[in-house]
Amino acid sequence: MTTNLATARAKATSKEEILDAAERLFAKSGFDGTSMREIAQEAGVAQALLHYHFKTKEGLFEAMFSRRSGAINRIRLARLDAMIARGTPTLEEIVDSLLRPTIEAGHDPSRGGSTFASLILVMGASNLDWQKGLISASYDAMAKRYIAALRLALPELTPANATWGYLFIIGAALTQMSPTGRADRLSDGETTDSNTETMLSRAVAFAAAGMRGLAARPDPDTTPGRA
Repeated sequence: MTTNLATARAKATSKEEILDAAERLFAKSGFDGTSMREIAQEAGVAQALLHYHFKTKEGLFEAMFSRRSGAINRIRLARLDAMIARGTPTLEEIVDSLLRPTIEAGHDPSRGGSTFASLILVMGASNLDWQKGLISASYDAMAKRYIAALRLALPELTPANATWGYLFIIGAALTQMSPTGRADRLSDGETTDSNTETMLSRAVAFAAAGMRGLAARPDPDTTPGRA
């Protein structure tokens, strides 16, 4: 019994070490530039263990990516569900629950930090069918929940404007997911991107104002004669 438990723990540890190593190397060298042999060496395990757990390099990448995206989305949806259970949340509350888990993960190396932030930016721009499929599987269901929530808080939003608003919010957030020091440089030290609370307060205010701006204008997808 003790031996079996120790073996299970060792396997679990090895799997996490493999995922951590894969995350570092994929972020550094990309999918094509990283080999299974290099990941095994980085993790300090036999290459056969990678194939045992994940079968292929694509399978390993998917497991590595899903680990972080799944953790972020579980936090998001738990917060969204709790707010809706209490009544209709405000637009700012919805936006905060969408952005906060991403920003906090991007500032926390134990949850991927800048490494995962780099990966998700590359993945978002990928033209590979299997990587686009991974983004869809990881995020689309969550995204539709948030698009519906944005329309709940702001009923004037059309489905099209709610969708674009969601995408604009996410796009802006991903570029600020982890600290780079650029805000510090551009402001000559007047602000810093290492303070998640001040960043989030600005991001939420900016995104909410943008959503209200979309809700107040005609939707070009539904307004005749508008381009």
